[in-house]
Amino acid sequence: MRFLVLGGTAWLGHRIAATALERGHDVTCLARGSAVPDGAELVVADRDDPRELPLPAGAHWDVVVDVARQPGHVRRAVRELRSRSGRYVFVSTGNVYASQSDEGADETAKLLPALVADSFTDPDHYGPAKVACESAVLAAFGSGRSLIARAGLIGGPGDPTGRTDYWPRRFARETAGDSISGGPVLVPDAPDLPTALIDVRDLADWLVRAAEAGTAGVFNAGGTPVPFPAHLDAARAAARAVTRSTAPTVVAAERWLLDRGVSEWAGPRSLPLWVSDRSWYGMNARSSAAARAAGLTVRPLEDTLRDAALAHESDSPFPGGAGLAPAHEHDLVVELETARESPPAAPQ
Repeated sequence: MRFLVLGGTAWLGHRIAATALERGHDVTCLARGSAVPDGAELVVADRDDPRELPLPAGAHWDVVVDVARQPGHVRRAVRELRSRSGRYVFVSTGNVYASQSDEGADETAKLLPALVADSFTDPDHYGPAKVACESAVLAAFGSGRSLIARAGLIGGPGDPTGRTDYWPRRFARETAGDSISGGPVLVPDAPDLPTALIDVRDLADWLVRAAEAGTAGVFNAGGTPVPFPAHLDAARAAARAVTRSTAPTVVAAERWLLDRGVSEWAGPRSLPLWVSDRSWYGMNARSSAAARAAGLTVRPLEDTLRDAALAHESDSPFPGGAGLAPAHEHDLVVELETARESPPAAPQ
């Protein structure tokens, strides 16, 4: 088959292109950069350029794969490729849903209103922008010639956010030579928080195989939801591939962490994957049963975490600045343990 990957230089797009090549397909990548997989044809293009895409004259592709987030990019692509490709695979997101509170919700859940504009910069417009992208694909290719994959949180080797490898690397750091770098691991008290990671390799493999099979439809494509403590258990087990980790955990109340400026989810000063707002618990607990029935398979969480941790040098910075700096975490642990050891004040 002939694949046209709109992208192919960044994390997921590169993995999709590489997977298609590994499975014996001809792959063309249309991208601004040049770091496409070996064996792929590169067409250099900037999708922000309003001119027509510089596609080879007369070329036709069996499938187009698009991971774009800007509606204008997708609207132009489907317009120009509708007659030049057989199928369109679009990687969307679970952020398209109007509510993130319902655990187990499937693809019939209500969507956000589509973004009218062709581009956005406000992160709050990400979900509506992806809704607009989906609408453009379905309008041009129809339900029979398109596959919409509403991906859950993507993880695995190369995760640019640090969310995948923070916890296994943090447990592995327990063997550092000083108490600040390798002391107890601070974790939030969130026993009911669902977490789910779909390995980038599993998502790419399924998208390519689905294209081969002519699979059409709209699918949630997420990892297997597990409670946050089970995710930490898998991270500790994954850390044993790096060290003989026996690091203890120190559990802190969510309100206590928030009051001290600890961030949620990702980025600097954060405890990655932690979400305190219960109205977002459904985000990582959607049903992917339809995708599983259509051939999606996912590897064990421990394998994803281990491979992500091994992909980085143990002393390298966390991608995206994720997590707590060792000194900051140490200070928080000391404060928390000191407060727990101090006797309550006598009544006046």
